[in-house]
Amino acid sequence: MAETGEVDEAGGGGPTVTGPYDDPPAVWRLRSRGCWTEAAGLLAGGGAAHPDTALRRAALLIERCLFTADGWAEAEDALRTAEALARTDGERGRAACERGHLAYASTVLGVRDRADEARSALGRGAALIPPGARDRALLDFRRGLIAENLAGDPAGARLAYRRAHAGATAYGDRLLCSFTRRHLAGLALRAGELAEARLGFTESLRLREELGYLIGMPPSLLSLAEVEQDPEATRLRAEATRLFRLLGGLPVWLSRPLGEE
Repeated sequence: MAETGEVDEAGGGGPTVTGPYDDPPAVWRLRSRGCWTEAAGLLAGGGAAHPDTALRRAALLIERCLFTADGWAEAEDALRTAEALARTDGERGRAACERGHLAYASTVLGVRDRADEARSALGRGAALIPPGARDRALLDFRRGLIAENLAGDPAGARLAYRRAHAGATAYGDRLLCSFTRRHLAGLALRAGELAEARLGFTESLRLREELGYLIGMPPSLLSLAEVEQDPEATRLRAEATRLFRLLGGLPVWLSRPLGEE
């Protein structure tokens, strides 16, 4: 399983599921605490046949896969439904972005190598979602994940994350900004740029605290602990461990770095 900076939460689904200002409040409250099944259940009523709702539901279940390494069949079924309902280029592009995300999650968690599928799906998404569109920021972020974690291309990843960050900033998507900040900081850390890494990790954690994104707190705390000195590093690591246990051992890919296996 990949280390803390490699998997990440990579949440998403375009503007409909990128933060509390787009999720219905009840859905956000559940999603932010790792209750994806319950959140998806709120979207399974009469509006579930609407393309936007189907994409929201699929994105939630794919996010669950990345945090839990489970639920793959249900996520696949939900995504196929969303793909079948998509009618516009924007809807098809978002569905392709989710297809790429699911394939990426399967690959990076070592379930099944679907790297080629992930690249192909995000390439389709890029052809359908024009630069400057709000959905493009999330797509660029996910292309950065592939460059960083599957292709071993930090320079390409940095460019993709910067494009994603610019788009997220332009549209006020603070949750996605927390992802881009954290990953750019991770690249800075690996390049030995400790001050830049500390600034990025600190900002990512601040955004998640402000948004109440509890499920994203343990990895952010652990990342910041990597660039702090004791006793602050020990305090951050202890808080990450406490929240990890409170959340029932989620995200699962933190069990090894936190010594909770």
